[in-house]
Amino acid sequence: MAGLFLDPYTVAEKLLEWVEEDAPFGDLTTGYTVPRGLWARAVVVLKSRAVPACLEPVVEALRILGFNAKPLVEEAAWVEPPRGVLEVAGEARRILLFERTLLNLLIYTFSVATTTRMMVEAAHRINPRVRIAATRKTPPGLRYFAKCAVAVGGGDTHRLSLSDAVLVKDNHVRIAGSVAEAVRRAKARTSFAHRVEVEVSSLEEAVEAIEAGADIVMIDNQPPEVVAEIVGELGRRGLRDRVLIEASGGIDLSNVADYAATGVDIISSSMLTMSPVRVDLSLRVVEVRELRSA
Repeated sequence: MAGLFLDPYTVAEKLLEWVEEDAPFGDLTTGYTVPRGLWARAVVVLKSRAVPACLEPVVEALRILGFNAKPLVEEAAWVEPPRGVLEVAGEARRILLFERTLLNLLIYTFSVATTTRMMVEAAHRINPRVRIAATRKTPPGLRYFAKCAVAVGGGDTHRLSLSDAVLVKDNHVRIAGSVAEAVRRAKARTSFAHRVEVEVSSLEEAVEAIEAGADIVMIDNQPPEVVAEIVGELGRRGLRDRVLIEASGGIDLSNVADYAATGVDIISSSMLTMSPVRVDLSLRVVEVRELRSA
């Protein structure tokens, strides 16, 4: 998982929390139609081409919750449908109780990893050195899984949280009074272990940020031709090699190759985690028998 780790007991607690949201007073349909004392084995089936992601923490959490679970595919590689990706066995009623929560989570992580891989492949055909990165735009409660899936898909996780890195944005600049002053304040208090990144929208702001000591410049919400002009001019002024340059804002599968051609080091996109190409999964019960004989 590219260095990301969340304690499996915490993952199990999250699953229980989401199941409680889905069935606050129990699963009426299952309670009325499925007798107690039945054991079942089910398989999560992939129904569209995808890159599986985050199976390991999910499997560990399911085991903690009393299920027998195992992955059926390797992560980080393209898998063609139809294909079983995860097997889970246990008390039949509990499998049905967890079914939709489990599928919702895996559909999201598979979709994020798949979209990340698609964007990486599109960008690397033009610029093999550019990094595709996520943003901090993630659905509440899913930050770990979003970043995990991006890493599995071959992307960069970027900062994991507000506590993880310094990124001076437009509102910080407005309050500080200028790009240079915001950078000065950040550099004065930042640990040696942290870089300072600054969001800019023009060549002038980029130059101001670099001369103030920024380590990374994010060119935000500019078309590829403007980004290319800024990168080129920074090179002519001898400033290009002093910073990493990131492009962000409105970047998706339709234009990522154009941004890759600008010569930036990093391309970040909220599409990866907020509007990924949807992967289709379903859960099929493949075996049922009395619990005492399981």
